[in-house]
Amino acid sequence: MELINADFGGARITGQGIGPVLEAFSGVSRIAVLRGGGLGDLMFALPAVAALKAAYPDASVTLLGTPIHAELLSQTMGPADETVILPFSEGVRPGPEDDDELEKFFTEMRARNFDLAVQLHGGGRYSNPFLLRLGARHTVGTRTPDAEPLERTVPYLYYQHEPLRALEVAGFAGAPPRELEARLQALPEFGQQLEQDLPLGNGGPGDHPTLVIHPGATDPRRRWPAERFAAVARKAADDGFRVLVVGDSSEKELAETVVELAVEDAPTDRSDAARPAVESLAGKLSLGELAALLAGSDVVLANDSGPRHLAQALGTPTVGIYWTGNAINAAPLGRSLHRIRLGWATRCEVCGVDITQVGWTAPRCPHDESTVKAVEPAEVYEDVLQLTATSPLLRGR
Repeated sequence: MELINADFGGARITGQGIGPVLEAFSGVSRIAVLRGGGLGDLMFALPAVAALKAAYPDASVTLLGTPIHAELLSQTMGPADETVILPFSEGVRPGPEDDDELEKFFTEMRARNFDLAVQLHGGGRYSNPFLLRLGARHTVGTRTPDAEPLERTVPYLYYQHEPLRALEVAGFAGAPPRELEARLQALPEFGQQLEQDLPLGNGGPGDHPTLVIHPGATDPRRRWPAERFAAVARKAADDGFRVLVVGDSSEKELAETVVELAVEDAPTDRSDAARPAVESLAGKLSLGELAALLAGSDVVLANDSGPRHLAQALGTPTVGIYWTGNAINAAPLGRSLHRIRLGWATRCEVCGVDITQVGWTAPRCPHDESTVKAVEPAEVYEDVLQLTATSPLLRGR
């Protein structure tokens, strides 16, 4: 097996960050950062973007990302100056490739004369050749042994906390860490729009603590069962919470299932007509509205998913349901505002394959059994209550 060490590209070490902080490049006025994927992937990259902005204050930072990245960053306040949507390209943005569109993209990007291109998209098997086609003067990123080297490369080993991995890459680009987690701000106009389009009732916001639930996840193995989310939703509603279930349009059925399960066993003889209902907002919110909703909520309960990571970036307390392997890569670092509950499965319960062997080289069995279903609703709800008691949004009530 080939061993790969960090390639400093002849640079001297100038400080310490997550790893070595190498000397900054000179004459940098345009920076490109490559990161595809979903909302969570964007959150993993933002601390590194913030570090690059601080290290090169006179430079513009262009994120090469996906449509969902562009939508979110246009509807919140974050560290990137602009987002350019990636073309479909194997291993970078999955979809039907068009050679003409790819060539047009690279022609336009080379015309920008990037001084520095930073790869934060996996181990580099596909993303490093993609990055090199930008024609930047300097290139930095991660690399597996079979990937094309860049000017400075950090070894890619799957089990590493993703925001810290990105910060280690930023350090190789001469940018020490400024923050360890993503930071975004919701724009007030989306909060105002949310109130107009989707009135929450019950006397207006502030009458009840708000629990937002996101029951989805891209990988079905990361999903806590709907009936377990429903058990927490029902208990929270009985205790006076406003409970809102969110998701994108593909998750409407899942969100409605959570709502139906939560209300079907609710007491029918209650005289407390003001008790907040459990409602689904899945498929009804723009990303700006979702950010405003999460920022104004008291606690967010979710799987290891984009909305949970977004809530964390907005400063909202979260309870996350994680498979233990994913927790290594993606769980929040702190516990004053965040709690995690772990599924400890190491083998598929159907075929017995070792599910701890992950990454693009690992075999994936065809089964989608939840790796987190053993997590108990009572434990999760206790975390919700503890975080609600310490939520900054409730201290003045």
